[in-house]
Amino acid sequence: MRNRELVPYRERVLSAAEGRVLEIGIGSGFNLPFYSSHASEVLGLDPSPRLIDMARRAAGGSSVPVTFTEGSAEAIPLDDGSIDTVVTTWTLCSIPGAVQALEEMRRVLKPAGQLLFVEHGLSPETNVRKWQDRLTPIWKRIGGGCHLNRPIKSLIEIAGFSIDRIDTGYARGLKPMTFMFEGRARP
Repeated sequence: MRNRELVPYRERVLSAAEGRVLEIGIGSGFNLPFYSSHASEVLGLDPSPRLIDMARRAAGGSSVPVTFTEGSAEAIPLDDGSIDTVVTTWTLCSIPGAVQALEEMRRVLKPAGQLLFVEHGLSPETNVRKWQDRLTPIWKRIGGGCHLNRPIKSLIEIAGFSIDRIDTGYARGLKPMTFMFEGRARP
């Protein structure tokens, strides 16, 4: 997900993050340079100690204070209502319990908080969906558990969020891998 074509998505989504931010699946910290001064603090959650070490190095150049927690999005180790913004960028595809993780995100958000997301997932085109369904079992093995066919909008709504804004469409590349969902939801 380091593709240069995805930078505009990151810029749009992360520029809207404000207050105390929880980034789900912070990975190697690739998003850190895109946070604006509206973010007072970034808490990075990731299950991989190796990726957190990489993100710590990336945080050295960040203008926003960053702390890291090793853990699962399905059991976020934070208090209820303690976060202003939750950010997910291309992470819902690989979380084993995506709805449970989204419910946890909703739990830690303040009542007036926001979920900002950019994800890839289930295409509205029947032929593309067929390819997504065919490729997902293999893709999960080679792509770190990534599901090409997750219905992102439905998952967010099932978890109890209300979607304020959602933009969809294909990014450049192969259609089974590039149908994007970008938006904001409220708890």
